[in-house]
Amino acid sequence: MNEQTSGPGRSAGVLVTGATSGIGLATALLLASQGHRVIGTARSRDKADALVRTARDRGLTLHAVVMDLTDPASCHEAVAQAADLTDGGPHALVANAGIPLTGAITDPPEDRIREIMEVNVVGTLRMCALVLPAMRRRGRGRIVTVSSASARIPAPMNGWYTASKHALSAATHSLRMETRRHGVQVVLIEPGTVATPFWDHAREDLSSLTTNQTDAGVHDRTASLLARIQRSAGGPQPVARVIARALSVPRPRRRYTVGLDAHLGTALQYAAPLWLSDHLKTRLFALHTPPATALTRIGRASDD
Repeated sequence: MNEQTSGPGRSAGVLVTGATSGIGLATALLLASQGHRVIGTARSRDKADALVRTARDRGLTLHAVVMDLTDPASCHEAVAQAADLTDGGPHALVANAGIPLTGAITDPPEDRIREIMEVNVVGTLRMCALVLPAMRRRGRGRIVTVSSASARIPAPMNGWYTASKHALSAATHSLRMETRRHGVQVVLIEPGTVATPFWDHAREDLSSLTTNQTDAGVHDRTASLLARIQRSAGGPQPVARVIARALSVPRPRRRYTVGLDAHLGTALQYAAPLWLSDHLKTRLFALHTPPATALTRIGRASDD
């Protein structure tokens, strides 16, 4: 495979959502350094200005637009601005923006549940739909969605995030099959653990969920695990390099799983019996119930 051959073109416009931190920032800067015309989205004008300054400090040119993924009008306006900066619309979209939601299924209020689904699924797919008309007119284009290895590795205290990313991964596969005849290539990226501000936000979720049905000890254990994961994780640059490769090669893979932990985790998830997978994960999160305690609870229920 000739990885020097351009996909959407080195001077083509690439719209990167969530470009102000983590994987999005690393990707935007790397693509700009490779000669792509990058338009990054930010949730506020201050963050957009900071993104442009960061690029300028590195001798790079990068455009930034303000966008709220939960607001359809804002998404339309961002794509319109990107069209003005390109020849009628971006040649590629890196749909990276996403938010975490850590806690038990019963923990978060409905507004937080709706927010994560709106950002990670509905808003992301809305952006895909908005850039597609220009790509269809050209007869070529590329869409890269950034999901997560956790989409295939469900775990306790991560159910809503996993659900949102599982939905995004499934929808990406559908989109790929739907758009292929128009010359649009759709690629799924599933990163493993990456050291980004995501983990700080995840721990904030645990501390903010005061009205919940989960023991405080489970929250403390989860927060400790998240801190350990963050300390051991590598930076976002390897993921950014994979995204850049997915944009540049003539025939990208349909899915790129990034990181040793992601490869091992998905392999074990599908190789191990479900009961064993459940057992290991519940012990890791201190959710297991000792047999004696379980019998005691059954007895109490019978007495009631």
